[in-house]
Amino acid sequence: MSNPSGPDQPEDDSNVADGAGAPDESATEAFEHDADHEPATEIMSAAPPPDPSEGGDAEPGERRFTAPSGFDAGTTQRIDTPAEPATEVFAAPPGAKPVAPQMIPPRGEAPKPSQQQRRSWGWVAAVVLVIAALVAIAVLGTVLLTRDSKPKVSQEEMVRSTIEEFDAAIQSGDLAKLRGITCGSKRDSYVKYDEKTWAEIHERVAAAKQYPVVASIDQVIINGDHAEANVTAFMAYAPQTRSTRSFDLEFRDEQWKICQAPVS
Repeated sequence: MSNPSGPDQPEDDSNVADGAGAPDESATEAFEHDADHEPATEIMSAAPPPDPSEGGDAEPGERRFTAPSGFDAGTTQRIDTPAEPATEVFAAPPGAKPVAPQMIPPRGEAPKPSQQQRRSWGWVAAVVLVIAALVAIAVLGTVLLTRDSKPKVSQEEMVRSTIEEFDAAIQSGDLAKLRGITCGSKRDSYVKYDEKTWAEIHERVAAAKQYPVVASIDQVIINGDHAEANVTAFMAYAPQTRSTRSFDLEFRDEQWKICQAPVS
């Protein structure tokens, strides 16, 4: 290893003895004169880390001197950043409701109904069933409440219709109709005639105007399967002479039939 240079170099005993290695005094004075005017800046260079493969201790870093620079005396200048505009906040429109985030299923995959949705549909079905049951109860109650009044009106109309059909069949001589809307002994009186005999009898009666005519149906009384109707009637040959007569009817074969008619 080379010996250090400069004033740190140790004196060699052999050179001192011989006088060959003595330092020059003029050179020493010039160095000291320059050192008084400008101090040297000391820079410590870091020594490279020792190699583990090489044995021994690491050598200390070499001390070097450099002249000062004019950049060392400058001050730090702060550069202000430009002001950013304020963030604009958009207000929600009045009446708007917050919307919860929704998960969008991937393309090609149908969303599966959640358990909460299935429960919601279950409640809807239950409510619909309850409403249907209430409507059915209301309809049934209405039918039960009006059953006593409507059938009476309907039965009375059926009685009136039977009397009107009987009066028209007497005037026209419709034997089949008279057999269909009568019962009991009254029907037997029409069954015993054949078509030819009945036609001859009706022709003579119509020529003499010996048949009754119902002018109006005044009152109808219904008692179960029996009914009685009071009417105002007159003979065809004497329309100005009117009288009150009654019809007895029975409900048979889903219709009202005349079982006893007033005697002409």
